[in-house]
Amino acid sequence: MAGSGAVPPTAGRGKRRRQRRDRARAALRARSGRRMGGPRSPSGLSSPPAPSGSPALPSPQALRAGLEEFALQELVRQHRTSFPPLWSVESWAKLLIWLALNSGCPADGLARFAAALDPARSARLRRLFFSREREEEGLRLLADPADGPVQVQPLAPADADAALTAERIHTALEQVGLAERVEAEPQRWQRSEGLVAIPWR
Repeated sequence: MAGSGAVPPTAGRGKRRRQRRDRARAALRARSGRRMGGPRSPSGLSSPPAPSGSPALPSPQALRAGLEEFALQELVRQHRTSFPPLWSVESWAKLLIWLALNSGCPADGLARFAAALDPARSARLRRLFFSREREEEGLRLLADPADGPVQVQPLAPADADAALTAERIHTALEQVGLAERVEAEPQRWQRSEGLVAIPWR
C-alpha cells in the first residue's frame, strides 16, 4: 500500500548497482596508482630495483692481448710437428724463425723478434710446444730436452694408478715420436706420486 512506507524493490536494486559501480571505480583507481608507482611482481609486491651498473667490459687493449695470445697458442699447436727433428731445441728455434718471418720481421731482425716475446709468454709457448695430451691413454707428456727428463702425468689425477702403467706410457711415447729418444726400460724410470720421469737417451 502507498501509505505503508515500504521501499519499492526497484529502489533497492538501484542502490546495489550504485554500490557495485563505486567499488569498481575505487578498484580501477587503485590499479592505476600501482601502475604509476612502478612494475609489480605477480605477488603484488614491487619488483626489486635494477642494478645501478653492469659488469665492466674488458678494455680494447685487454681484448687485443687475449686474441693475440690465443692466436699464438693455436699457431704453436698446429705447427709443433712441422719442424724436424722433433723434440729438439732446433725444432723450437725453427718455429720461432718461421713465426718471425711470417710476422714481417726481416731475416736480420730475429733478435728483435725474440725480444718482443716477453719471457713469460715465451715460456708458455715453449711449454706448449714441448707438450702433448693423449686422450686415448689419459696422459700428458712434457718433453723439453733442455728441462730434464720427460715427465708423464695423468690427465685425471684421480686415475693416476690406472693411467701410469708401463703399457700406456709406452703407447703414448710411440704415438708422439718419443719412444726412440728416451729410456725404454721401466726400471730406469723414476716414479713419484702422480708423475713418472723418464730419462733421455
